[in-house]
Amino acid sequence: MNYTMRPIGYINTCFKEKFATPRQPGLVTKAKALLQLQSPLNHPDTVIGLEGFSHIWLLFAFHQTVAQGWKSKVRPPRLGGNRKLGVFATRSPFRPNPIGLSLVQLERIDTNASVCLHLLGVDLIDGTPILDIKPYLASIESIDCTRSGFASTNAVLDLPVHLSDQAESVCLANPHLSPLITQVLRQDPRPAYQRYDQGRSYGCYLDQYNIRWRVLAHCIQVDCIEPA
Repeated sequence: MNYTMRPIGYINTCFKEKFATPRQPGLVTKAKALLQLQSPLNHPDTVIGLEGFSHIWLLFAFHQTVAQGWKSKVRPPRLGGNRKLGVFATRSPFRPNPIGLSLVQLERIDTNASVCLHLLGVDLIDGTPILDIKPYLASIESIDCTRSGFASTNAVLDLPVHLSDQAESVCLANPHLSPLITQVLRQDPRPAYQRYDQGRSYGCYLDQYNIRWRVLAHCIQVDCIEPA
């Protein structure tokens, strides 16, 4: 049987491209997002009681990779692209059904004009179609004794983030930007095979800005911040 699904809404986030988007939810707690439900689901009745939950599950579609189809084996970025694993042992977007799952923090719900969910800690690209929302039940879904296979550790750069004079002036005018940049860059969005290539210049789009940065031996250097 085939099943037809339609998005219940599209999420607006500060991540405009795949590069530098967190690989998992909750890693960048300063990443804010707005999910506005589509008609006829944008009625306050659909979210009665949801305000009592601190976190929610988002089921979404990998809309940017669906046309490329699925693969039985994939190369997880965490392993540097040098080792293949079965698709069901990874969170690769190249799946038989292009469906993803993300656990995010529910900051608040606005039902004044429509139904808008304000979220934190997202790992989704701007414009991602959301298929469903489910409340997170900590008493049932939080498990203590677990194994995480090849993903048992998270690669975090234990380096301070330094801003150039130009970057600092932009952040002074946009106070939300500095902590967001710091959290994103410390997660080391570089491809695993380039993590020993110090000094190389990278660029990524965050919010409405193009961030140019480098990883040096003693710090992460943000060279400039320009309008995207």
